Amino acid sequence: MAGGSGTRLWPLSRAGYPKQFLILSGNSSLFQQAADRLATLGAEDITVAAPLVVGNEEHRFMVLDQLREQRLTPGAVLLEPVGRNTAPAITLAALQALQAGSDPVLVVTPADQTVTDPDAFTTALQDAIRQASEGAIVILGITPDRPETGYGYIRSQAEGTGLRVEAFVEKPDAATAQRYLDEGAYYWNSGMFVLRASTWLKALQRFRPDIETATRAAFDARATDGAFVRPAKDGFAQVPSESIDYAVMERCPGSEFPLRMVPLDAGWNDLGAWEAVWQVAPKDDAGNASRGDAIITDSRNTLVHATSRLVSAVGLDNIVVVETPDAVLVADRSKSQDVKKIVNQLTASQRGEQNLHRKVHRPWGWYDSIDMGERFQVKRIMVKPGASLSLQMHHHRAEHWIVVSGTAEVVNGEKTILLTENQSTYIPLGQVHRLSNPGKVQLEIIEVQSGSYLGEDDIVRYQDTYGRN
Repeated sequence: MAGGSGTRLWPLSRAGYPKQFLILSGNSSLFQQAADRLATLGAEDITVAAPLVVGNEEHRFMVLDQLREQRLTPGAVLLEPVGRNTAPAITLAALQALQAGSDPVLVVTPADQTVTDPDAFTTALQDAIRQASEGAIVILGITPDRPETGYGYIRSQAEGTGLRVEAFVEKPDAATAQRYLDEGAYYWNSGMFVLRASTWLKALQRFRPDIETATRAAFDARATDGAFVRPAKDGFAQVPSESIDYAVMERCPGSEFPLRMVPLDAGWNDLGAWEAVWQVAPKDDAGNASRGDAIITDSRNTLVHATSRLVSAVGLDNIVVVETPDAVLVADRSKSQDVKKIVNQLTASQRGEQNLHRKVHRPWGWYDSIDMGERFQVKRIMVKPGASLSLQMHHHRAEHWIVVSGTAEVVNGEKTILLTENQSTYIPLGQVHRLSNPGKVQLEIIEVQSGSYLGEDDIVRYQDTYGRN
């Protein structure tokens, strides 16, 4: 499940480039780590199929690019036209999984978690898969190591050689969380579930038939484009928004659907807020953690995340500092869950920092708006090998293109020309044009725009590889 916007990890996580696609720990994104973990679950009695990814339309090429980097090919990428929480998401995956005619076990996991002990993770998941293959619904419960108030809990009861789920418990206060830790029968809810595709659909039909019926109707009216599967937009908009927990899991105890739990003690963290990022990060003797170009002195238990420049901190205690080219966050670590309040204010005031970074990723590459002023804007543009921007025209701006590296094929009105390093061209206002990279290395150019209006919506697309015209 690769949807969601990760608002509590702003300003690094934005709606247009959310946390699951960011590198917050290790050398790969959280999404890539999740895909790699699931790809290694195979055993003599377990065959792992190509992954199903549920995400949204805007992130579809990020999904393919990041899986390609891990040399993984998805079975399908199911694109939600609107967000409807996790119950409809897993329903789409279950319906897709059943298309081959078999009834596979689904390992359902969010794409924004970290695990530091992959062997323990594999062992626990394989146990859960074997139980689910016999008809059980299995949830992964995280063995708690502290009285955490930011997670929901699962109360378990021994049953035979395993554990049965007795109840789900909402996020507790500090005293209650300490009691849960002392009693030992409570586990954190990981949001990871293992069950057969048909089992999920039967349980959903039992407890929330409205979600099952509406999601199935939208799926049946789907369109397919390569790896992309698009449920009908109007139909999916009618699906009730509900989580897996509320729709099904919390109703299973005492029902005809056995709900079991497998403990997971594998260094798990869901990185839901900057506090969690600090917890999993390497620290110095004073408890400080940093990433990027950071200098920390005379400080304790502080996180500094720098992305584009030197960030220095002096005399801080339990503080989070996150720097990006267009926004900086400074917060008390204990208040990191409240960063979403900042995002809500940005959304209410219709500011762009909620949605996009200064550097914006596109299917063909990216652009970085490095400077702007009255009647001008300067962008650095990267085009992937073999990729092409749309054939387009602007009503209100002209453009100068200077090739920094690579080879550019430029359609400029009636002419098509090749430009190499240090060569340039001028696109007059109103001229139909296109930029492509015919080479085998990345193309980088500097674009200088000038005109009376420089917004991204001043564009008329005539042809587009990515279906945007």
